[in-house]
Amino acid sequence: MREAWTDRRLDRLEQRMDARFEQVDLRFEQVDFRFEQVDQRFEQVDRQFGEVNARLDRIESTLDGRLGGLEKQFIALQRTLLQMSVGVIAALIAALIGVLATQL
Repeated sequence: MREAWTDRRLDRLEQRMDARFEQVDLRFEQVDFRFEQVDQRFEQVDRQFGEVNARLDRIESTLDGRLGGLEKQFIALQRTLLQMSVGVIAALIAALIGVLATQL
Protein backbone atom coordinates (compact mmCIF):
# COMPACT_ATOMS: atom_id res chain seq x y z
CA MET A 1 0.00 0.00 0.00
CA ARG A 2 1.22 3.46 -0.78
CA GLU A 3 1.96 5.60 2.15
CA ALA A 4 1.36 8.97 0.58
CA TRP A 5 -2.20 10.09 0.00
CA THR A 6 -2.38 13.09 -2.19
CA ASP A 7 -5.37 15.36 -2.47
CA ARG A 8 -5.88 14.19 -6.03
CA ARG A 9 -5.93 10.54 -4.96
CA LEU A 10 -8.34 11.32 -2.15
CA ASP A 11 -10.59 13.17 -4.59
CA ARG A 12 -10.60 10.17 -6.95
CA LEU A 13 -11.39 7.85 -4.04
CA GLU A 14 -14.22 10.12 -3.02
CA GLN A 15 -15.60 10.13 -6.57
CA ARG A 16 -15.42 6.35 -6.81
CA MET A 17 -17.10 5.97 -3.43
CA ASP A 18 -19.80 8.45 -4.45
CA ALA A 19 -20.39 6.48 -7.67
CA ARG A 20 -20.61 3.23 -5.72
CA PHE A 21 -23.05 4.70 -3.21
CA GLU A 22 -25.19 5.99 -6.09
CA GLN A 23 -25.28 2.44 -7.44
CA VAL A 24 -26.26 1.17 -4.00
CA ASP A 25 -29.00 3.80 -3.82
CA LEU A 26 -30.32 2.70 -7.23
CA ARG A 27 -30.34 -0.93 -6.10
CA PHE A 28 -32.26 0.00 -2.96
CA GLU A 29 -34.78 1.88 -5.08
CA GLN A 30 -35.24 -1.27 -7.16
CA VAL A 31 -35.66 -3.34 -4.00
CA ASP A 32 -38.20 -0.84 -2.65
CA PHE A 33 -40.14 -1.03 -5.92
CA ARG A 34 -40.16 -4.82 -5.76
CA PHE A 35 -41.41 -4.74 -2.18
CA GLU A 36 -44.23 -2.44 -3.26
CA GLN A 37 -45.17 -4.98 -5.94
CA VAL A 38 -45.07 -7.79 -3.37
CA ASP A 39 -47.27 -5.73 -1.04
CA GLN A 40 -49.80 -5.25 -3.84
CA ARG A 41 -49.81 -8.98 -4.54
CA PHE A 42 -50.33 -9.74 -0.87
CA GLU A 43 -53.28 -7.36 -0.83
CA GLN A 44 -54.78 -9.28 -3.76
CA VAL A 45 -54.16 -12.58 -1.97
CA ASP A 46 -55.78 -11.20 1.19
CA ARG A 47 -58.86 -10.17 -0.80
CA GLN A 48 -59.05 -13.60 -2.41
CA PHE A 49 -58.73 -15.31 0.96
CA GLY A 50 -61.52 -13.09 2.24
CA GLU A 51 -63.71 -14.25 -0.64
CA VAL A 52 -62.81 -17.88 0.02
CA ASN A 53 -63.61 -17.47 3.72
CA ALA A 54 -66.99 -15.96 2.87
CA ARG A 55 -67.76 -18.87 0.54
CA LEU A 56 -66.72 -21.41 3.15
CA ASP A 57 -68.90 -19.68 5.74
CA ARG A 58 -71.89 -19.92 3.40
CA ILE A 59 -71.19 -23.58 2.69
CA GLU A 60 -70.75 -24.29 6.39
CA SER A 61 -74.07 -22.67 7.30
CA THR A 62 -75.81 -24.60 4.50
CA LEU A 63 -74.29 -27.87 5.65
CA ASP A 64 -75.17 -27.15 9.27
CA GLY A 65 -78.81 -26.77 8.28
CA ARG A 66 -78.83 -29.93 6.20
CA LEU A 67 -76.89 -32.01 8.72
CA GLY A 68 -79.19 -30.87 11.52
CA GLY A 69 -82.12 -32.32 9.59
CA LEU A 70 -80.21 -35.53 8.90
CA GLU A 71 -79.30 -35.85 12.55
CA LYS A 72 -82.98 -35.77 13.50
CA GLN A 73 -83.73 -38.41 10.88
CA PHE A 74 -80.94 -40.67 12.18
CA ILE A 75 -82.26 -40.33 15.73
CA ALA A 76 -85.74 -41.30 14.54
CA LEU A 77 -84.30 -44.24 12.59
CA GLN A 78 -82.33 -45.37 15.63
CA ARG A 79 -85.45 -45.20 17.79
CA THR A 80 -87.42 -47.22 15.23
CA LEU A 81 -84.69 -49.89 15.01
CA LEU A 82 -84.56 -50.14 18.79
CA GLN A 83 -88.34 -50.58 18.98
CA MET A 84 -88.24 -53.22 16.26
CA SER A 85 -85.38 -55.05 18.01
CA VAL A 86 -87.29 -55.08 21.30
CA GLY A 87 -90.37 -56.40 19.46
CA VAL A 88 -88.40 -59.18 17.74
CA ILE A 89 -86.72 -60.17 21.02
CA ALA A 90 -90.10 -60.22 22.79
CA ALA A 91 -91.55 -62.36 19.99
CA LEU A 92 -88.60 -64.78 20.20
CA ILE A 93 -88.98 -65.05 23.97
CA ALA A 94 -92.74 -65.68 23.59
CA ALA A 95 -92.04 -68.34 20.94
CA LEU A 96 -89.43 -69.98 23.18
CA ILE A 97 -91.85 -69.99 26.11
CA GLY A 98 -94.52 -71.47 23.84
CA VAL A 99 -92.18 -74.24 22.65
CA LEU A 100 -91.09 -74.99 26.21
CA ALA A 101 -94.71 -75.03 27.42
CA THR A 102 -95.74 -77.53 24.75
CA GLN A 103 -92.79 -79.80 25.45
CA LEU A 104 -93.47 -80.11 29.15
